[in-house]
Amino acid sequence: MIVKDVASTDVIHVTVPGSRDEALRIMKKEDVSVVPVIKKETGKLVGILTRSDMITNPDEEQIAMLMTRNLITAKMDDELSTVAEKMVTNDIRRVPVINDDDELVGIVTSFDIVSLAIADMGIKDPVENYMIKTIPSTWDETPLNVAFEVMKFFGLKSVIGLNSNNKMTGILTETDFIAESEIISERTEHSSSVGTEGDKWSWDSTSVLYIEKNHLKFTDKVFKDVASGDVVTANTKTKVSVCTEKMKSLDVEQLPVLGIEGELVGLVRASDLIKSFIIGFNFSFSFIFTF
Repeated sequence: MIVKDVASTDVIHVTVPGSRDEALRIMKKEDVSVVPVIKKETGKLVGILTRSDMITNPDEEQIAMLMTRNLITAKMDDELSTVAEKMVTNDIRRVPVINDDDELVGIVTSFDIVSLAIADMGIKDPVENYMIKTIPSTWDETPLNVAFEVMKFFGLKSVIGLNSNNKMTGILTETDFIAESEIISERTEHSSSVGTEGDKWSWDSTSVLYIEKNHLKFTDKVFKDVASGDVVTANTKTKVSVCTEKMKSLDVEQLPVLGIEGELVGLVRASDLIKSFIIGFNFSFSFIFTF
């Protein structure tokens, strides 16, 4: 398969120059968490912007200062296996597709590969071979701001809620947190006393420094107020093919993985299952070559 077989050509994007507010408005309207950035005058791809970029840099207003410029890209005729390897090697979930003039013509995501390629491969490996075991989890009574910090600490895009019996009750993604927050500006005052050196009778003068800083403010809700309790899961022995079908039908990029007694043991993401595609492709290629 080649990139053209799975890539989306109707790509939601933003332009530079542009502002954070414009980008966030487009992301919310189109329900996307990543957008390629093109230069308004030329139409050439110049960067990629994620919601994480905006969350971690609340003081920056311009897209040009928020976006990632060091891009991993593909062409429509590239082998899909090559792009999948780029995703795994660089730990990314989306690759913009450009033409010979560096103009944006499409995008391929880990979900595209899972739903349009892996789902039809009939891979029988259990998901326990691909899931991640170090996963962000928190008590489902945890305030949103604390749950968000837990997710950030792990460097992932979701956090799972557990009740007092250590059973999973829901999941929140980065998108859910954005919907329950706003960027606000807060002004703080810092003062220091300054006297005249060598003159004990001099009056102290006070210098005041005002610092204005933006930060993310969440609602007063707790985890379980926002998280969906109806979470579809996999178990450790669920086949990759079954897991990909679940992701495809539900339009989700990750599934919690439960153990024999229903305990949380892992998380499998579309980006994890791409590894099964690479292994399957390399095995098929090796078989053909040997034959």
